[in-house]
Order: sequence, then C-alpha cells, then structure tokens
Amino acid sequence: MSLLQKLPNSKNCFACGMENPIGLKLEFYADPDVENGVVGAYTVPQVYEGYPGIVHGGVISTIMDEAVSRVFMLKDHNRFMYTARLTTKFRKHVPVGQPLRITGVAVKDRGRVAEARAAIYAASGELLAEGEALMVALPPEDLTAADLDDLGWRVYPGGDA
Repeated sequence: MSLLQKLPNSKNCFACGMENPIGLKLEFYADPDVENGVVGAYTVPQVYEGYPGIVHGGVISTIMDEAVSRVFMLKDHNRFMYTARLTTKFRKHVPVGQPLRITGVAVKDRGRVAEARAAIYAASGELLAEGEALMVALPPEDLTAADLDDLGWRVYPGGDA
C-alpha cells in the first residue's frame, strides 16, 4: 500500500481515536482498486484477545463497524453514518499479533440509508471474518453542534501506507 489517500481519524473514538490510550487506533485509506472502497492494515495487540491467541469477537465486529462507516466518507469527506445493523460472520479464528488486511466497500447508497460490506483477511489472503451493515446518516442537526476540531477529526501524521 503506497501513496494511498489516508482518511481522517478522531481524537477519542475507541476504533479510530489516535489519542485514546485504550483504543484500537485503526487507520484507513481510500482503496484505489475498488470504487467506494477502503483498506487498512492492522495487527491486533494481545490485550484485545478473547481466547488465548484469538481476537475477541466484539473487537472483530468493531473493526468491521469502522470499515463500513468509512466508505461513505470517501465522496463526502465528512459524511458521518452510524450502524443500524451489523451482521458478522466469523469464518476462521482471527489471530492476535498477526498482520491483518481490512476492507470496506459501499454496496448501496440511498442518501439517508446505505449498505456496506467489510472483511478481515490474514496476511496470506485467507478470509477470516466478514460483515454486512445497514447504515443511517447522522442527522444534520446532530452535526451542527459538533466541532470537528474538538473531535480531533483530521489526518494524523505517521502510519503512512
């Protein structure tokens, strides 16, 4: 992954908050090979395991939840959507301490409501988990009071792909 467009992160979000001391600090990039797609690389630390050596299912779902929301930020830079439904399929154990590839892609976009898919792959390319989501746009009045600077919503240095 080189010269990819890095997407913004927040300050405190559990999934993407770069200043959250217990957060995942996920980073995503626009996928140049997939229209309305995002891609990320991540190695899950042991502190997020469920069974020994295996990532907790809630963390797996969190990673995919972040990926599906990111695909709608590509065309409309600050289009925030929340997940109304996320269906997760655990295909194989997701290992801690191993490099993973995360993808997200928009499937349907009806404006206020949209659908997306996410997947987590092992470094070998093996599909480990996948998810489908129904997304709903955050009402504009909810964003009016939000100060993106206060949220720390920006592209953070480092971690360039």
